[in-house]
Formats: sequence, C-alpha cells, structure tokens
Amino acid sequence: MENKELLLVPGPTPVLDEIYDALASETRGHTDPRFVETFKNAIANTRKLFNTDGEVYIVAGSGTLAMEMAVVNTVKKGERILVISHGYFGDRFTPLAKAFGIGVDVLQSTWGERVDTKLVEEALKANKYKAVTITHADTSTGVASDLDTLIPVIKASGALVIVDGVVATAALREDMGKAYGEEGYTIDIVLTGSQKAIGIPPGLAIIAFSQQALAAREQIGTVPAYYADIHNWRNIMANPAMYFATPPVNLIYAYDVALQIVLEEGMENREARHIAFGKAIRAALRSYGMIPLANEEVAAPTLSCILYPEGVDDGKFRASLASRGVVVAGALAHLAGKAFRIGHMGNTTATMLKQAITAIGEALQEQNVKVNIEEALNVFSQQIEDATVQS
Repeated sequence: MENKELLLVPGPTPVLDEIYDALASETRGHTDPRFVETFKNAIANTRKLFNTDGEVYIVAGSGTLAMEMAVVNTVKKGERILVISHGYFGDRFTPLAKAFGIGVDVLQSTWGERVDTKLVEEALKANKYKAVTITHADTSTGVASDLDTLIPVIKASGALVIVDGVVATAALREDMGKAYGEEGYTIDIVLTGSQKAIGIPPGLAIIAFSQQALAAREQIGTVPAYYADIHNWRNIMANPAMYFATPPVNLIYAYDVALQIVLEEGMENREARHIAFGKAIRAALRSYGMIPLANEEVAAPTLSCILYPEGVDDGKFRASLASRGVVVAGALAHLAGKAFRIGHMGNTTATMLKQAITAIGEALQEQNVKVNIEEALNVFSQQIEDATVQS
C-alpha cells in the first residue's frame, strides 16, 4: 500500500508495507487454529520485548485503556498513588485514578523540564504510596524520564513502579528483568499502545505485569472493572483459543509482524537509532531558528515539541506542510499555536526526516522567515554520521 502522506505526528506513525500486508490478510475466526498460533507468537514476543517473567496482556483498546488496567489491577480504593508528570499525558493519571476512588498526589514539572528527583524522594518519605507512575516520554512536551534515577528511589519506598511507555516502547529499552541499583528494584508494569514506535495502526492496548504487580492484583480481590480486569483475560493470554471478548484479528496479524521487525533490529540498535534521529532533527530545526521545548539532556528520542520563531502562524505553517505531503501535530494546552510536535519514531527513516526538514524550511520561507535548507540538511546528515561513528 502506498503511503500518500508522510505522517510525522507523535502517533500514529508510518506503517511499513509488510505490516499493511499483514493487516490486509484474510480475516479468520478468532478461534481458528491459524490465528491462535499467530496470537500465541505475538504474546511470546511481547514477553521478549519487555524481558519479563510475568504476564502480558494484548487487548482491543488504546493506551488509555492500558493506563486504566495498570492502576485498577494494582491499587484499590482508598490507597494512594504518586504521579510524576512531565506534561499532559502524565497528568491524565489523576482523573483516571480518582474515578476509582484512589488518592492522587502529583509532582508536575515545568513543561520542557523534568521533575527533580529530590522532590520525588521527599514525597515518598512524607506519604505512603501503593504505586508511582512515570511517563517514560510525554507526548505533549517531548520530555523523557530518567528511569535509572527514579526507579531506585521509588522501589526503596516499597511502591510499585508503573511506566507509561506509550511513546517510548520499542524505541527505548523497558527491561523488566533489569535491576536498577539493587536486586529486586525492577519495573513492575509497562503499558503502551500499538501506534507509536511499534508502528502499526491504533487499536491495541498492551501491558506487562511483573510478579510483584500480579501479587498486588491478588491482594486486592475484586476490582471495580470488567473489561479492564486482568483476571478476565488471563486464560486467553495463556490460550488464545479461549474466549472472553473478540480480539482484533487483523491488528494482531500486524502486531505479530511488527514485533518480529522490532526484535530483528534489536532494542540496543533501535534505541541508538532513535536517539540519533531525535538529536539530528532537533539540530537541523535549530538552524532554522526553531527552539525545542526540551533541551538535549531531557529530550525524548521519539518526538519533539518545537517552538516557532516569532511571527510564524501555526495554522498556516501546518497547512503548508500538509500541502507538501508532510503532516505534523499542533502543540497542546498553553503551547497551542506557539509550537508544533513532530514524531521521529518507529518505522521513520532518515530519508523521511530529510523530506520533512525540506518541507519545514519551505513552509517557513512562505512566512518570510529566512532559512538555509541546504545547511539544515547538512546539519542533520552530520549528526547522523557522528552518531554512526561513535556507535
């Protein structure tokens, strides 16, 4: 299938032909042995992706459903969670938890910056939390969390670590078998969606639970959920021939192929590629006088929020890009109209990003901003070359 537009929003992301081919495969019954085998393979590869000896769940839904599954299956009414928020999607845990009678405290950073780890330590000493949520990379700000610093602090307090990997999974390593500082200091839950760095269309909620997180589920007993209750999905994940709710058959075909692509490239290589692309696109856009909201020390490798030079009209700029076949996203909340967001993750290539750099330069020129497109392309290429040499 020909992609008629270059989709560089922070998700959905570009889809490869082999994934489209899988998506377009003949739809089979969800108990058909051939589909069951595909689903089993996808479940096994999801465990490999997260390196977990726990359980993984792949269900029809979005990342928001996965967020709900993470909270409702580990924290009961009256208990508290701490939310470490680096933007709009970190904040989302607050109304979600409150809907289930769960108490919430929030550590909110200035947009474009990280929450100070000292504030996390102070909050954990002052209060007892059942879990702490970390948005690995926030889609609104382009800020990435430092798991190496945060997880040891959280685990030392006895709280569960819930990592929102929606715009990080399959681009940044989320190794649930890794000990962060001390034995047992591991990630308890990773949740994500299908349409970001995994690189298939929207529609799957994907979540992995450690043994400690599963133990928390058993301690709760009955949870205020039905579709989101992992007890109702456990038998299906063990044997997809069984039934609870109809799985999205064709999305599972696509997910199975996408995971094979991810695992063949390897997470070390994928992380290095995403880091290189992120640094290179931001460097190129800085040569246009565009400023990334997040500085390089905290910037996510998967997407960037880019502030406009003075005088640029957001609507006209993005419409101009769209007319050139390049689609980016507007900024959120107080940054709406002042910035745009560009994704550089999943199946995105250097060639695609060069096309975007050219189109962005032309769109700026339309608004009388003086830019040197050739220089920006050279900056991008040099950054990629430097990253390749260093690796």
